[in-house]
Amino acid sequence: MTVSEQPATLRERKKVRTRQALADTAVTLFGERGFDSTPLDALLEQVEVSRRTFFRNFRSKEDVALTAVKQLWDVYLEVLDGIKKSGPLADVFLAAMLTTLERMDEDWYRRFSLTLRLIADSPALDGYTLRHCAEVQAEIARRLDVQSRLELRLLIEFFVAAWRCALDEWLPDCTPGELPALLRRSCSSMNSALSLSFKV
Repeated sequence: MTVSEQPATLRERKKVRTRQALADTAVTLFGERGFDSTPLDALLEQVEVSRRTFFRNFRSKEDVALTAVKQLWDVYLEVLDGIKKSGPLADVFLAAMLTTLERMDEDWYRRFSLTLRLIADSPALDGYTLRHCAEVQAEIARRLDVQSRLELRLLIEFFVAAWRCALDEWLPDCTPGELPALLRRSCSSMNSALSLSFKV
C-alpha cells in the first residue's frame, strides 16, 4: 500500500502476509459472491486459516472487507498529524488527503474501488462504514486544537461530504489518477453549493 519498513521478525512478516491475503481475498470473494451472501467460513477456507487466526487480525467480516478504507484513513490521520497547520483548515484537510492519495499504490486503488462497490451493494457494510467514518471524524476533531468545536465539526462534515461526492464521481471507472482532481473540484464547489438558491 505505502512505502514502510519491513517487520523485523519472521513472525511479524508472516502476520502481515496473512492479513494481506485475507484482505485481498475478501474483496475479490465478496465481490464475486456478494458480501451479505458469503459466510466468513468461505473466506477462511479460501485463505486456509482458522477462525482463531482470523480474529487475531480482524474484528469481523465487515472489518476485513473495509481494510482499504481503514488503511486510507489511518494514513490520512498520520499525514494530518505531520502536516503544517497554517491557513484555512479546509485547505489543510484537502492537502492532507491529496498527500494520502499520493502515498497509495496501484494495488490499494484496485482494492479500494472493489470495496466501494461492495459498500454500495450491502446495507450492512454501508452501516458499518458510516460508523467507522463517524469514529474517524471524532478522531480528527480530537487531534485539532480549535476554539470553536461546532465550526470544526461542521467543517469536518463538509470535507467528508466533499470526499464522498468525489468518490461518487469517481465510480464506476475508478481511474486512480482522476481521484485527486475530482476531490479538488468537489472541495472548490463547496462555497458555491452553500449559496445555491431557488429560482423565482
